[in-house]
Amino acid sequence: MSIEAFDRVELDGTGIDRITEAEVVAVVREALTAGRGGRIITPNIDILRRAQRESEAREHLADADLIVADGMPLIWASRLGGSPLPERVAGSSLIWSLSAGLGLDGRSIFVIGGDPKNNGAAKAADHLAAANPGLRIAGTICPDFGFEKDPGAYAEVCAKVADANPDLVFVGLGFPKQERMIAKLKPLLPASWFIGCGAAVNFVAGDVERAPRWMQRTGLEWAHRLGTEPRRLASRYLRHDAPYALRLLAQAPAQRALNRTRVL
Repeated sequence: MSIEAFDRVELDGTGIDRITEAEVVAVVREALTAGRGGRIITPNIDILRRAQRESEAREHLADADLIVADGMPLIWASRLGGSPLPERVAGSSLIWSLSAGLGLDGRSIFVIGGDPKNNGAAKAADHLAAANPGLRIAGTICPDFGFEKDPGAYAEVCAKVADANPDLVFVGLGFPKQERMIAKLKPLLPASWFIGCGAAVNFVAGDVERAPRWMQRTGLEWAHRLGTEPRRLASRYLRHDAPYALRLLAQAPAQRALNRTRVL
């Protein structure tokens, strides 16, 4: 399901909403006021690439109400293709802006993820609450690594979130674990909103440093993350994502020409 008020720009078969970060916050606030829940997914190059091969990735995208571009290569490809997206809308930024918006309405959030050794979810929630008067913390969970392999532990996490009945749930477990959990939680909390926000919980908690703003603006945030976690990210970024990004950008002008032909 999608929010019908916004057009979608197609990038390699995936529709991305032509929407700004401020508009995302407005949509969520208005939907909550009307008693409607929903799901935001923030595809980057890696998720876009996986959607070409994995049915699960496509299913998560199809289930989202809002799909926003979390990656400058997606913005560049949309411009080269003649259907520009207005801006990058990153999960690492939305965790702050959505919390600010919900704070204005006195609403609640639930934070899942972060470093279990440092109780990252609780630290992140404390920082969000301190920065946004009016924001209520419905709960936090910082599950141990591999908890999803234990059906009992997984069910316990889901039950705790459902019992808290939050307005918005930030799930920072990485793709696709966070999307799987959101798919489980949505039927239990139909009036709540969900967003898989990856490393954002670690950033807000202060356990991992986010790239400087100039690197975020210029599309080099991936280089910063690669430098901080080379063993985990090198293969994904260099062997898979970078070649796919180059192909996506190279194909964009042809898509632009095809769009012009269709108009004529």
